[in-house]
Amino acid sequence: MHPNHTPASRHRDGNPRPLHRRRPLQMAAHSPSRLLPHGQSGICRSCGHRLDIYPRPDQPPIALHPAELTAAHIPESCRWHLSGGIAYPHGDGSAWCRIPHTVLCPRRTPACRPGPYLEAIRRQLAVCSRRMIDTGAFTPAPPPSGHLAVGMKEPDRPVVQLLLCRYLAERPLRDLRCVAQTRHRHRCPHPVLAPTRPAGTWRLVSTQVPCDQLALPVAVMAVYDLGHLPYAEQLRWRAQRCPAHAGAQGAADLALAGWQPFDPLLHATHIRTHPPARRHGRG
Repeated sequence: MHPNHTPASRHRDGNPRPLHRRRPLQMAAHSPSRLLPHGQSGICRSCGHRLDIYPRPDQPPIALHPAELTAAHIPESCRWHLSGGIAYPHGDGSAWCRIPHTVLCPRRTPACRPGPYLEAIRRQLAVCSRRMIDTGAFTPAPPPSGHLAVGMKEPDRPVVQLLLCRYLAERPLRDLRCVAQTRHRHRCPHPVLAPTRPAGTWRLVSTQVPCDQLALPVAVMAVYDLGHLPYAEQLRWRAQRCPAHAGAQGAADLALAGWQPFDPLLHATHIRTHPPARRHGRG
């Protein structure tokens, strides 16, 4: 007699057994979760090269060059090592170390003085970046250094702070138009910024980001602050309505309000370090 062995793909009665394919544990790039933060990979928006993002003990994550380099050719202030998935800003006594990507990025000025060893690596990365740009494989983001000086015009897309939140406007403040519908079923032509109402003030605020994001190259940014205005006035700005339609309950909206939640990393090109000299309204 021959034993009757049931294959693993079927039950004892011969019916097929459903097979569940195992998937690797990973975190989506758009997920706000802080789980699995160790060893995430990314692409530099300036040069297009790969970088590894590791958390630090008590500071925001840092982007490190993916390869280990000889510690003897690296300045002590630029040496990093990994222990348990955490990046520490010093060497661990071995002959190899990690280095921040900002030191090798060809489109950034290194904080430390690079020697011949680091300059050679920077030249190699610059050649690779130029090749990717020429072939269309990578388009560098505009550098966030084109800030306004005092006395220049208002930003095209200013950052506005109201209702304890920061928003990015779709156009200059003087061009923000009311979204309410008039009696003739047309969009209201009046601006949101009214000279008869109290205006906001330009002030400099910190660009500090949450601990789960990368640090920005600038420390402060100019924000049009409306937080000192009355609550009803801030609601009017948030609804993007003129003073005439601020309390009109029956007036419908013909367009969506052009506010976008401000993200200091996604909207780094709109950060300005100096407020414009011109002030709006009575402010």
